[in-house]
Amino acid sequence: MAVFAPSPQLTVTVEELDGAPDVHVHAGGQGVWQSRMIDALGGQAVLCCALGGETGRVLRHLIGVTAEVREVAARNGAYVHDRRDGRRDEVVRMPADALTRHELDDLYELTLVQALRADVAILSGPDEDDVPVPHSVYERLARDLGGHGTPVVVDLSGERLACALAGEPAVIKVSHEEMVEDGLAKSDSLTDLADGCRELASGNARAVVVSRAAEETLAYLEGRLVLVESPDLTPVDTRGGGDSMTAGLAVGLAQGRSLEDAVKLGAAAGAINVTRHGLGSGSDEAVRELTGRVRLKPWEAS
Repeated sequence: MAVFAPSPQLTVTVEELDGAPDVHVHAGGQGVWQSRMIDALGGQAVLCCALGGETGRVLRHLIGVTAEVREVAARNGAYVHDRRDGRRDEVVRMPADALTRHELDDLYELTLVQALRADVAILSGPDEDDVPVPHSVYERLARDLGGHGTPVVVDLSGERLACALAGEPAVIKVSHEEMVEDGLAKSDSLTDLADGCRELASGNARAVVVSRAAEETLAYLEGRLVLVESPDLTPVDTRGGGDSMTAGLAVGLAQGRSLEDAVKLGAAAGAINVTRHGLGSGSDEAVRELTGRVRLKPWEAS
């Protein structure tokens, strides 16, 4: 599976262990977390990204998955989070630099080649504050890949999502907050979210999956609305659960599963991720055990 992640981040998180600071340094960002979960579930992720500057040099050693890299002058972004009191407090954030025209062309070409060879492609975004590539790149990739037979899964929001939708992806993963903020649903009620799903699917999407925080996920699967009941587990860190859900969905599709079974795998991956401190982490054994406990219930507006 090819994962487009234009600019991974260097992440530093300070935890507390036995009363002393415990510092963790990792590669991060949506595409990195998705790729880790893909590999954990027995898939083979190829992360398509740009690396540059001091942060990029460090990231090359930390990514931990197969990566196709365009070396660039632009610096990758970074952040430092303090979690010693149980909350995720941001200490500092450095946004990524924008790519030059030639760097962007090379990254696009690199991604196109890898994704055309893949069973499924995921288009992920950089951090909200980072704009290393124009939003139009997502439309071009979705259209070019889908037009040549590679199913495209998008996990985006805002203008990036709007552009990707114009390229008519096969699967759309979005949160209920993003649906409302982006004007895709009038409110976060199930009725309004369902209307938004139908509208999103009108662009030939096979599935629209709407995560709803602690509530049941809403999915529109080839014209049918279902609620996804995931196992109720005590969360450690809810951040990254949606990215793991997207990864599980993509793995299911790449393995030739039905949409229903792919959604179950995604829901289980998201559920296990929130029980862990590491984002995009979890074991194949645990996810597959939970998959059998995920339930899909047909839903229609009353």
